[in-house]
Parts: sequence; structure tokens; C-alpha cells
Amino acid sequence: MRTIEHAVDIPASPATVWQVLTETDRYGEWNPFMTELSGRLAVGERLTVTIRPGERSMTFRPTVLAIEDGAFVRWQGRLLMPGIFDGEHELRLEATPEGSTRFVQREVFTGLFVPVLRRALDDTEAGFAAMNAALRDRAISRSAGRVQP
Repeated sequence: MRTIEHAVDIPASPATVWQVLTETDRYGEWNPFMTELSGRLAVGERLTVTIRPGERSMTFRPTVLAIEDGAFVRWQGRLLMPGIFDGEHELRLEATPEGSTRFVQREVFTGLFVPVLRRALDDTEAGFAAMNAALRDRAISRSAGRVQP
């Protein structure tokens, strides 16, 4: 098992950050890691997600496990079959007392291939940091009225 987690504080309201995060058809405009996400963000729905860890792109079809509007979305993806390489991914927003947002991106990887895919997981960790920084910048721009909804 390996857990990757990256958090960033965003000086924008949780509503603004959630809006940016759920406009998945616009990910290609700002998101350097999760370059495409299509499908309905609803429990039981299958998504199509393309990520770019390092120099390569990978597309997978996770299933949404849970969602709370304005707070979090969690999905699970698999390589081939359960137990080979599974990942449970969560995007979470936490309101701060100042009215800003703490955004946490976390994934727990389990399965036989986790030790073998160490390099890819290191690249994924860097991808989380890049996406979180880009989300922060996009939400700040949105708050300042520079990005149209």
C-alpha cells in the first residue's frame, strides 16, 4: 500500500474552488496533471480520466464512490482486475476560519503492482502538487473576476 497526499491553501471560497473543480470540461485549459475528466460526478457513475504523470499520459475509467456537493468527491480505479493495482482517489475541500479553502488531493494505492510502479507513483505525487498549484491559481483568478465561468 502507498498513500499520496498533497494539500494547498487557496485564498478563495470553497464555493469558488468547487466550481473550478467540477467544471471538468475545462480541465484542459488549466490542469497539467488531470488533463481530461468526463462523465457525471455522481455515485455509481463511471468516469473517463486522463492523467499525465511525468512524460506519459494514462487513461482509466474509475467509478465514483461518494460525493458531497461543495466538499469532496471520491472514486476508485483499477488496473485489469481487483488486487493488481487499485487506487482510491479523493478531492476534498475544507473551509478555513478565514473563509479560504484548504484543498487536499489524496490517493491510496493497493495491490500487487504497487512496489513495481514506484517511479510512476513518484511522478503522480509531483502531478498532485502541480494540479493543486494550478487549481489555486485558477480559483484566485476566478475570485478576482479574471476567468469567466
